[in-house]
Amino acid sequence: MMRRHFSSGSPYEPRIGVSRGVRAGNVIAIAGTAPIAPDGGSAAPGDAAGQARRCLEIINEALEGLGASLSHVIRTRILLTRMEDWGTVADVHREFFGDARPVTTVVQVSAFADPAWLVEIEADAVVE
Repeated sequence: MMRRHFSSGSPYEPRIGVSRGVRAGNVIAIAGTAPIAPDGGSAAPGDAAGQARRCLEIINEALEGLGASLSHVIRTRILLTRMEDWGTVADVHREFFGDARPVTTVVQVSAFADPAWLVEIEADAVVE
């Protein structure tokens, strides 16, 4: 079975020994994706919607790098440090996925590796 890896350039990937995404055959798994700005800092400090947007931009880039798109996503997981942000994050999720409408789970966590992060998003996709 073909196996490909995708790196987003996050400093956490080599430190932890993970890839942003892995494609095995027609299945793609995208790791918990934090709102890391292109300069390596945290994107949209204090803005859960802005951070969700950045997470989904990174996820989209990883999917494209592995030969897929957001329309192939069948499941997402949204992790929040503040459950009160779920509505604004859901709006961004809907903006990115539109009619693809993957299943999702939204959970609250106590913290992320960087205290400035309010959201992380994971995704699974299947490519025909």
